[in-house]
Amino acid sequence: MVLFFAWAGLMLSTVCRLAWGTLALPAGQSLGLPIAALGVFVTAFYVGYVLSNVVGGVTTDRIGGRATLSVSLLGLAFATFCFGYTPSLAVGLVLQCVMGLTAGADYAAGVKLVSTWFARHERGRAVGLLMSASSMAVIVTNAVLPGVATNLGWRNTYHGLGICALVLSVLTAVIVRNHSVAANEQAPERGAKNLRAAAFLNRNFILLGLAGCGGFWGTLGFASWAISLMVKGHHMAPVQAGFIVAIAGVAGLASKPSIGWLSDRLGGRRKALTVVSFLFFFVALLMFGQLSDLGAFRFAAPFIGIGAFVYSPLLVTLVAEQSGINRAGSAAGIANAVWQSGSAMSPAVVGLVFQATHSFQSAFATLALGPLLGAICMLFVKEQTGQ
Repeated sequence: MVLFFAWAGLMLSTVCRLAWGTLALPAGQSLGLPIAALGVFVTAFYVGYVLSNVVGGVTTDRIGGRATLSVSLLGLAFATFCFGYTPSLAVGLVLQCVMGLTAGADYAAGVKLVSTWFARHERGRAVGLLMSASSMAVIVTNAVLPGVATNLGWRNTYHGLGICALVLSVLTAVIVRNHSVAANEQAPERGAKNLRAAAFLNRNFILLGLAGCGGFWGTLGFASWAISLMVKGHHMAPVQAGFIVAIAGVAGLASKPSIGWLSDRLGGRRKALTVVSFLFFFVALLMFGQLSDLGAFRFAAPFIGIGAFVYSPLLVTLVAEQSGINRAGSAAGIANAVWQSGSAMSPAVVGLVFQATHSFQSAFATLALGPLLGAICMLFVKEQTGQ
């Protein structure tokens, strides 16, 4: 039950985060925005999101995952609902930043809850299932939201997402508990002592942060721009492009618990699998950028979906284990803040590259640089035995 609510919170907040990539074209037309400005909305979201990950991670270790997750969802509900009333570029950017500020803590809360409730020998699978939430979010965002927006408009779509977040916030507060009755972990450290004791801020942590930054550069850049790039670059219908990205999400959904299970079977050894995952993603992005035929895009979609998501459970588990479970929330929040800086920069950079070159291939080559950086950084990580 705890895993389900952690998963649902992460999934819904990711849908809110990715919704702009699906709704950007109709929203941009109604607001009279140029295409380059559409990526700036995503960047505005991540400005708030990066900050809230750090604060949310420390807060999770202080007050527990349940309170952090429910409060985060409550704030997200309010900000997302209000975004449906956006009248202009300036107001939209402010509201996207507020959405990011309210959405970041759910990730650290989920990692903390799962790390507390599941032992090391089953944690890879549990984190894999948790991280499958982002893949499910890609499926929902690209398979459902285009049709909803066509029928109800992009503004009412955001209103509906806000209502869903409100309902989940209330249910989380009522049902979720912070600790398993069988848990043997020590009580969390509090306050400034927790930060001073943050021995996880070492060379390994920095390398994992840079690796994740590169990976998320590719993943969120793809999720945010894939539909618009296929529509603008190859004149596809939005529904066709959304179906292709949804296929990628389905493949990613299956890959996350699978890679977590495999890493558990290998005795918790996750470094080599992470390097291979990054290199696979790098090649998949380069190959996807060379395609132009609808049938070829559909065939390639599962491969890029696996590449875009398979590395994340490995990175999350590595960070939680090398930091120690008592500091898992702080470590997860700080690491994700670094990772999401890649998410914040990628959409704006890709938008500028595509506007300057009008090249589908150049846009995807830009995305591919991220996982290549991730693979290089992971080569220098020294794998440790965690809790």
